[in-house]
Amino acid sequence: MLEKKIEQKLEKAVKVQGGLALKFVSPNFDGMPDRIILLPEGKLAFVEVKANGKKPRALQLARHRTLKKLGFRVYVLDNENQIEVMLLEILST
Repeated sequence: MLEKKIEQKLEKAVKVQGGLALKFVSPNFDGMPDRIILLPEGKLAFVEVKANGKKPRALQLARHRTLKKLGFRVYVLDNENQIEVMLLEILST
């Protein structure tokens, strides 16, 4: 499945949970995840969206490690079937 289609399904699923899946652009700091997921009760996570079977680049992985060291959840989503499990995990923390 194309990255765009997975991103659209993510947006819809987050909206159903009462949250926002905001496109994230960070000028002068390349490699940041594509989306910030904001859910009720202050739940937050970053999501890198990829087409089926695609992997993050080295710089993206480095940014993911930085965010994780700061205590944030970071997900790589390359399949629409991962969305529900990911959201449940975010909501349960």
